[in-house]
Amino acid sequence: MLNGALWLDDRGRHINAHGGGILEHRGVFYWYGEHKGPGVNGKLAYDGVRMYASQDLQKWQDCGIVLQVNNTPGHPVCAGCRIERPKVIYCEKSGKFVMYFHSSNLEHRIAKRGLAIADDPAGPFTFISAERPNAGFLPLNAGTVEPGSYLPEHLMRNGEYEELKNSNFYLRDFAGGQMARDMNLFVDSDGKAFHIYASEHNSTLHIAELTDDYLYWSGRYVRVLPDRWNEGEALFTYRNKYYLLASGCTGWRPNAARSAVADSVMGEYTMLGNPCRGAGAEITFGGQSSAVFRAGDTYVAMFDLWNDQNFIDSRYCWLPVKFTGDGFEIHYQEKFEL
Repeated sequence: MLNGALWLDDRGRHINAHGGGILEHRGVFYWYGEHKGPGVNGKLAYDGVRMYASQDLQKWQDCGIVLQVNNTPGHPVCAGCRIERPKVIYCEKSGKFVMYFHSSNLEHRIAKRGLAIADDPAGPFTFISAERPNAGFLPLNAGTVEPGSYLPEHLMRNGEYEELKNSNFYLRDFAGGQMARDMNLFVDSDGKAFHIYASEHNSTLHIAELTDDYLYWSGRYVRVLPDRWNEGEALFTYRNKYYLLASGCTGWRPNAARSAVADSVMGEYTMLGNPCRGAGAEITFGGQSSAVFRAGDTYVAMFDLWNDQNFIDSRYCWLPVKFTGDGFEIHYQEKFEL
């Protein structure tokens, strides 16, 4: 598959699974993503979450819409809402396939975690709820908490500045739950699962431990890279290190990727800089990170090449991750193949 070209499914149609992720289950790779429509409004959900299946990551079978929108106005998955960044993991204890996604409205103001479950990787997925994480819980690394005033959202801006650092913005959402926008899921080697999401109006990432059935938060979570404005985040592990890949917050426009490393899943994380190398690295080769998955001994970083004027024509770039002594690198190559 040529990066940036049309990637066709078994029916000869462009694969439509954006902002997505890969679940490998019993020798099959399942690719879940946002079904996008034509034009500028194609960013909205008028179909739902689509899934494709493959055994070799080259030939993809279209398995259709596995989470359908409905026609109930105001419902979290009504037609015209936002269903973004869908990720699916399998819970060994329950035998359920669990989907998390960023659930929001047309105006992009709700910032909740959507939850759906299924008995089969091909669905259908049943919508369960849309909620904000960890209501009534403080982050484990909150330190000494002093009440204070919080910046109104309309005054928050991308960047580091004193008003934001002194705001303790997460305290504003203590009772009602934390904002959850771009998100991902991670299952560790011991089966413990974690929810990673952009919070505090996108200024800070949170990593939250999930309950054993993966359906809710345990109440244990940490703030990661505070006030650094990361989204498009992916969490993965290699040789007892935990790595983050993310992008900056510039909407649909590409920017330089970011990376970080920690000795444990909840950190503390240390910034490593842009892992991309070569021509186009300063704009992540025109893409934005969506997920990192493992295929055999190879780690693959998934990027979306967004077309914000015609979302259905957004494309993909998948690149191998190369681990180094102190982090990882991502080098561009024309063709994705293992």
